[in-house]
Amino acid sequence: MRLRCVVLDDFQGVATEVADWSVLGDRVEVVALREHLHDEDALAAALADYDIVVTLRERVPFPGSLISRLPRLKLLIASGMRNSVIDYAAAEAHGVTVCGTESSGTPPVELTWALLLGLARGIVQENNALRAGGPWQSTVGADLYGRRLGLLGLGRIGSRVAQVGLAFGMRVSAWSRNLTTERAEEVGVERAGSKEELLAGSDFVSVHLALGDRTRGLVGAAELALMKPTAYLVNTSRAAIVDQDALLAALREGRIAGAGVDVFDIEPLPADHPMRTAPRLLATPHLGYVSQANYTTYYGQAVENIQAYLAGSPLRRLP
Repeated sequence: MRLRCVVLDDFQGVATEVADWSVLGDRVEVVALREHLHDEDALAAALADYDIVVTLRERVPFPGSLISRLPRLKLLIASGMRNSVIDYAAAEAHGVTVCGTESSGTPPVELTWALLLGLARGIVQENNALRAGGPWQSTVGADLYGRRLGLLGLGRIGSRVAQVGLAFGMRVSAWSRNLTTERAEEVGVERAGSKEELLAGSDFVSVHLALGDRTRGLVGAAELALMKPTAYLVNTSRAAIVDQDALLAALREGRIAGAGVDVFDIEPLPADHPMRTAPRLLATPHLGYVSQANYTTYYGQAVENIQAYLAGSPLRRLP
């Protein structure tokens, strides 16, 4: 019996181009959906006739209530080897195999610096003015050399962001609840004594923490109030780590110089979402892991996972 596979959220229409799906032959029919499905009812209806689902990162939750409505589902593949929005117990109970793929941390590091540099030098504002015949120079850029970069998190991505900051001649400090002095010294940065100390003393703050009970809402109104009015905040990690309403208020009132954001409380953002029109905000539509190399890995290994599943030996099983 020929299986049916659906690839979700193929916004750019490249999922079937960056990997060789033809190796599946006539055993699997592959369909890619370019439009995001927002709610469980829409997902249940759209996925009802598929045996295999390929989903990107944590864009689409798969709670037990949804899995129970997909009786044909046999294999669920998510990019990355960690996913907090899949109910693994429900998947097991319904006989669904869950697999992941490898994922490089380099693209989000690069995007973090694209946002930080774009903010510091007013790239978007100056480019728009130049193309529209506007003023020749209207901003004064913020320097990086000698300034303090504060990192919330010094893991795989945070440590690479730190290395770039050091190359720019920045003073780099980091904080997280479990960060040790030894780890900070290993990376070549200072360990801040507290979250509050890091926020108050930094000219640029970048978030690189995993989302969990202890990090949800970690940066709220009180924390943003500690930042310098000339400081910038960058978040390419998870939206829920920074209180979205508090950030919007800080931007509107000019209590921080600006923010660079790649993650949002609702994705894709509704057309009328206030983050689309917030002042002092440089925003991108969750591009952190969206790169040629990562997509080649994601979809190439998705094909491998399907082949392995068909052979009776699933690869890269989650959790």
